[in-house]
Amino acid sequence: MTHRMRIIRAGWLGLALPLALLGAPRSAAGQLTVTLEEALERALERSPTMAQQEQAVESAAWTKRQALGAFIPSLSTSSGASLRSTQRFDQATDRIVEGSSDSYSAGLSSSITLFDGGRMFANLSGAGADYRAAEARRENQRAQVSLQTKNLFFTALRQADLLAVAQDRVRQAEESLDMVRTQTRVGTATSSDSLRARLELINARQSALQAENGTRAARCALGRQIGESAVVIPVRPEGLEPTPLSLSDEEILHLAEAQSPSVIAAEEATRSAAFEVRDAKGQYLPSFRLSSGYSWANQDRSFSGGTTSWNLNLSVSLPIFNGFNREGTLERAQFAQRLARLQEDDARLAARQQADGALQDVRTAEQAIAIAEEALRVAEEDLRLIRERYRVGVATVLELVSSQIAVVQAGATAVTARYDYVLARAQLEAVLGRGL
Repeated sequence: MTHRMRIIRAGWLGLALPLALLGAPRSAAGQLTVTLEEALERALERSPTMAQQEQAVESAAWTKRQALGAFIPSLSTSSGASLRSTQRFDQATDRIVEGSSDSYSAGLSSSITLFDGGRMFANLSGAGADYRAAEARRENQRAQVSLQTKNLFFTALRQADLLAVAQDRVRQAEESLDMVRTQTRVGTATSSDSLRARLELINARQSALQAENGTRAARCALGRQIGESAVVIPVRPEGLEPTPLSLSDEEILHLAEAQSPSVIAAEEATRSAAFEVRDAKGQYLPSFRLSSGYSWANQDRSFSGGTTSWNLNLSVSLPIFNGFNREGTLERAQFAQRLARLQEDDARLAARQQADGALQDVRTAEQAIAIAEEALRVAEEDLRLIRERYRVGVATVLELVSSQIAVVQAGATAVTARYDYVLARAQLEAVLGRGL
């Protein structure tokens, strides 16, 4: 297998082998392996911010139910019993008189607001807008947690691929050192050539050690994201090669402005603020409330007999002056509405800007992949020619080492370009709140 195949394909296929061969969630070394789907599911389950958004949605749902409950008559019941001595003081005659003064009572009452200046309708509509805004914020948070998890997941994969590049550099350095030693024994190379080849091998081993540390750190970070204290090995998913987007650039930008979760949340917040203004204006109108009740009382411990009564009341209230509370409430509601509109406009611009930036990153990464792969092919061919020239004594060891380093750098650039594309596409999907 050529160096290029080892650099590009070994990394993309190597880490998937433990799971494919073992068919178990742990690698041969006992380390936990996780797929992208599993990582996303576990990260969403244990995310504190997702739990907060779920609670916010639940609270908004209860607020909506309470606003709907204002249209339903309230109903309450009461009962009581009073036991007194058979002797009591009669204030009218200034004498102690005999007789029972026990009493038993029960009552049922109900009331409903017939009209309150449209405030109940405004509260219900505003609660519905708040609920939809909470759902949109939850979806936006879900997209952000998913993006963070993908970043950690693919960073761990990228570090593993860079480790493969570093290990390939060690192999190349060992091969070159063996070749230099052979040339030294036959007298076509000097001791300085051997020293330079050994220095390159030392540098390659140092780079491999740093790559190992970076890979472990990235896997530990992924483990923390999904709630594992151990090192987690990501299983390489299929379909990481660049593929055409399902929408045109203009469609993507329009979708970001119209349907991204952050924009939807801002739209619903603006609607809620408008209903708050309507609620504040309703304080200037009279309110009508209908109430009724039924009561029963008896001095005997029996449900038979006693006295009953009922009532039906219609009340109208209109605050004439309440210390400018209505005016202050209306002013604050109108200011909140203006602020919500500005935030909605800014949310649209921000969504378009983020989508445009992510889209350009995707396009740039697609071109960078092609350029990096071409550079890697050129560097590998140059290394092959330099080695042949060195064998016949035409090239110097400095040229050989420089060519080896160029191959390593080109391989690392190719790996980085591939993952830059994957992460840029994930960023674009997070902005849109949907897959592409």
